[in-house]
Amino acid sequence: MKLLLDEMYAGLKEYFETLGYSVITVQEAGLKSAKDRDVVDYAKKNNLMLITQDQKPAELAELLGVKYIFISNLLIAQLVDQKIKSTYKQ
Repeated sequence: MKLLLDEMYAGLKEYFETLGYSVITVQEAGLKSAKDRDVVDYAKKNNLMLITQDQKPAELAELLGVKYIFISNLLIAQLVDQKIKSTYKQ
């Protein structure tokens, strides 16, 4: 699986590479401060899964049939909740 990390996740590139993913950041793709549609179009053209925390590019990806992961605040809260419950069982 090849990933395209949106601007806010560029710092996670090395982690994903360590986990075995092929990764490019929006910055490396020359899309820093680009329009959301341009980022999604790049992901589609290059068969990349977009990783973002912004709702608009996630929705555009959905509409255009681009693979994506939307890291919402809800998702973060659920992951933290699971980690708390599994680590600090009451």
